Amino acid sequence: MTVEETCRLAKDNVAYPALLSTDDKNKMLGVISDALSSNSAAILAANAKDVERGKELPAHLIDRLSLSEGRIKDICDGIKKLVELDDPIGKVIGSWINHAGLQIMKVAVPLGVVGIIYEARPNVTCDVIALCLKTGNAAVLRGSKDAYTTNAAIVDVIKTALKDSGYNPEFIQLISDTTREGAADFMHCDEYVDVLIPRGSAALIRTVKKNSSVPVIETGAGNCHLYVEKTADPSMAETVLVNGKLRRPSVCNALESMLVDREIAAQVLPTLLKAMTENNVKIHGCEETCAIYPDAVPATDEDYGKEYLGYEISCKVVSGVDEAIAHINKYGTHHSDAVITTDNAIAEKFLREVDSAAVYVNASTAFTDGFEYGFGAEIGISTQKLHARGPMGLEQMTSYKYQILGRGQVRK
Repeated sequence: MTVEETCRLAKDNVAYPALLSTDDKNKMLGVISDALSSNSAAILAANAKDVERGKELPAHLIDRLSLSEGRIKDICDGIKKLVELDDPIGKVIGSWINHAGLQIMKVAVPLGVVGIIYEARPNVTCDVIALCLKTGNAAVLRGSKDAYTTNAAIVDVIKTALKDSGYNPEFIQLISDTTREGAADFMHCDEYVDVLIPRGSAALIRTVKKNSSVPVIETGAGNCHLYVEKTADPSMAETVLVNGKLRRPSVCNALESMLVDREIAAQVLPTLLKAMTENNVKIHGCEETCAIYPDAVPATDEDYGKEYLGYEISCKVVSGVDEAIAHINKYGTHHSDAVITTDNAIAEKFLREVDSAAVYVNASTAFTDGFEYGFGAEIGISTQKLHARGPMGLEQMTSYKYQILGRGQVRK
């Protein structure tokens, strides 16, 4: 089946999920969760083939590609969490009576056909299907060739389980063409796809933004910063740094850059950076950082803007909060940034002036996640401002329309 035919099939079935009752959607989510759990062995066997074929891939991509019993359980837990959450479709966002006596209601509705193009993240396949179902959207998935065997196995398990339970699964479509030409065709299926969401490398996101005729929601790239302000608790700073950088270095909410106030740099940098080198993290430091911590290597301007997705981090000594904020807004990706401070005025300034989707005070950027925010799951982390920002959960997967009730009114 061609890319266009796949997208058209999703469009032909878009009304099915849009008109489902909340009860039916929740039952279907239960079916999907149970099917993924009971078929985990087959999914893991398919995943093992992808991992073996991709053994020459960079370590961060292998980590993203790999599934385990634990990761499948986490996926199922996320789907079950969606069942517990309110259905956003049909929710009245606002209601008022105008001067003519018309009752005007702003009501949440599905986006339509949601396309997603992504790299080596088979968990995304499950998250997208579950979120689209709960929000009444159809889904067209185009994963990378590195994960195709796993993605195909997951989609087959889900669609078979739904069909066997008496539901129409054809609002879920997986594009089989994983070539560059296939990706280009997908980006131009604006007749059938209402919105396209890229998840993956900065290069993928740039390509989709530049070439797509389908409206794009930008997600993903995360050059996340930690600013250790002069009043910071050094122990807290170390704990947050280690968690933010090392919990999962390959994900977009991992720390890639650290800024330290000059007044405390000589005291705190040796301990903070030792915690990095002891865990095999390469440090790209400014001139002052290298003078304080000789194991650091000189940083380039490119290092400050880089999403390493691995065991590397940049470090720069700054003169205070204004320089820190300016640095973050210049080199960051508007994803997630944090400050460690005991000064409330500095905390408020950081929250107000850092232009990112998620801004933290005294907490790890690792929390930028749909599950952690109580969304159940996410389709991605939006780093733009239209139409969604931050973790894209249920509400962010909707649009709205106006419903107007009258009694025969006409306009003069």
